[in-house]
Amino acid sequence: MPSSRSASPTSRASDGASGAAAALRTERVAPAAAALALKVALAPLLVAQALATRRRALVLPEADGEREGSVGDDGAPTLRLLVAGDSSAAGVGVVRQEQAVVGHLAHALHGATGRRIEWALRARTGLTTRGVHDLLVGAAPFSADVAVVITGVNDVTHQLTTGRALRDRAALAGWLLGSGNVGHVVFAPLPPVHRFPLLPEPLRRVLGGDARRHDAALARWAATRSDVSHAAFALDLDAAGMASDGFHPGEPVYRACGEALAAHIARLRLR
Repeated sequence: MPSSRSASPTSRASDGASGAAAALRTERVAPAAAALALKVALAPLLVAQALATRRRALVLPEADGEREGSVGDDGAPTLRLLVAGDSSAAGVGVVRQEQAVVGHLAHALHGATGRRIEWALRARTGLTTRGVHDLLVGAAPFSADVAVVITGVNDVTHQLTTGRALRDRAALAGWLLGSGNVGHVVFAPLPPVHRFPLLPEPLRRVLGGDARRHDAALARWAATRSDVSHAAFALDLDAAGMASDGFHPGEPVYRACGEALAAHIARLRLR
C-alpha cells in the first residue's frame, strides 16, 4: 500500500445499527438551513481551501488486479456479488484488489456464509452516484444476488443537495433491481468525512456535516424498503489507517469495511 505506516483495523464494535446509532448520537449535525447559512458566510474561505486542497492532494491510482473472480469451492451453493462505486470501491489507496474492499468483502462473506462467492467489481475514480449509474448501464452485465454500492463522497464534494443525492440513489437502486437483475441492493454508509486528515478546518467540518446529512437521509429511505438496505456501521478514522493522500482508506479501513459489509449481507434473507 502507498503508505508505509502500520495501523490496526479502525472499526469500533459498531458493525450493526446500534453501533452506528450510538456514533450518530455523540456527534451533533447542524440542520440543513443552518449549514447553508454557514456555507454562505464562509464561502470565500471554503472555496480557497477547496482549491488549495485539490492542488496539494496526491493522485493515487486504482488498485491493480482482476475485477471479477470467485472465492470458495465449485460444489458449494453460490452467492453472486456485485460491488459498484467510486474510488473507494475501486481500491484507491492500496496496491491490489485483494487489499481493497472487494477482496476483504468476498473472503469475509465466504467465511460467514460458507457459500461460494462469485463477484464482480464495477467502479471508477471520481464518480458521483449518478456517474456510477451511468457506468453500470454501459458496463458488461452481471446478474447478482446482492449489489453493494459504495458512493457518496463525490456527491458531497460536488455539493449535491441531500434530496438530489437521495433521488440519484433511488434511481440507481431501481435500475439495479430491474434491468440490472439484482436481488437486493446494499448501500455502504458514507465515511466520516469530518475526520479526513487531508481536509483543513472549517472545510472538513462543513463537508463532514453534509456527508452525515446525506447518510441519515439514505438510512431513513432504505428503512422503508425490503429490497434495499443501509449497512449501518461506524469507522473511527485516523491518519495511520488512511492512505498516504489523507483522503482514501488504507488497507485497515478497507478490511474493516469489507468485514462489516459481509456481516450485514450474511444477515439478509437472499434468494
